[in-house]
Amino acid sequence: MSTFRGRYGASPLHLLLVLASFALALYAGVRLLRGDTLGVLIWFVGAALIHDLVLLPAYSLTDRLAQRLCRPGPARHRPKEAPLRIPQGAAVNHLRVPALLSGLLLLVWWPLILRRVPDYTTITGLPAEVFLGRWLLITAALFAVSALWLLVRVRRAARPQ
Repeated sequence: MSTFRGRYGASPLHLLLVLASFALALYAGVRLLRGDTLGVLIWFVGAALIHDLVLLPAYSLTDRLAQRLCRPGPARHRPKEAPLRIPQGAAVNHLRVPALLSGLLLLVWWPLILRRVPDYTTITGLPAEVFLGRWLLITAALFAVSALWLLVRVRRAARPQ
């Protein structure tokens, strides 16, 4: 067992669950594309390549930039005032979380946000023009709440013990 864990890096149960999730994803893809097995394989390989070669470097670079922007500068504080103490790297998380949630909303609703559903209003009777504005408002609200929470953390950390 320890040899397996040493070579694989996790337990056999982990490997079984990963293989089961791949099998389930493949089954769902084949069912959705109605027997177009080659299309499913091309889609899975293409998605993996696009993620690994394009998206992963893009969001890693963006995260590095955010970390650099949120790095605390030299300590400058007025006399009789304690320096602010928040955990190292905590400020960047106040950018990561709303960006992740906003990106997830965009990923799920992108056809409606970018108006890529031509007959949406005709079929549902609901206006299709509101999704972009609402997504932008939700994104702004997420960043505002995160900034407010960071401000609360900074103020709480500045209180004398």
